[in-house]
Amino acid sequence: MAAISIPRQADHLKCYKISKRFDQDISAVCGCFNITIENETVTTARIAFGGMAATPKRAAHVEAALLGKPWSDETIRAALDEFGRDYAPIADMRASAEYRAEIARNLLTRYFAESQLGQKYTRVLEVSP
Repeated sequence: MAAISIPRQADHLKCYKISKRFDQDISAVCGCFNITIENETVTTARIAFGGMAATPKRAAHVEAALLGKPWSDETIRAALDEFGRDYAPIADMRASAEYRAEIARNLLTRYFAESQLGQKYTRVLEVSP
């Protein structure tokens, strides 16, 4: 019998689906982020989006803009322009290209706020009358 042991790591993965309906709907944008911070510095960054182009794709330029930098508001703001190098968003009946570009930037900002600042956002599905 053979086995391997993988040490448990902190879960940094967050995925966000942006669509008109939450269930049974193709998203206008789906963004996933997995960023590791050690000693207040970005050591790994994996960012990918669906809905920005014909196929899902990683945001390589945004990832590179984050790597080795302090996990700070200034670093996030500097990385936002890199989305324009990674994607030329499509426009269709779900969303315009401009909307998709803005959502991508906003989702990175949200990930930062949720992971670093501990801000909690109200989830629409959790709201009850």
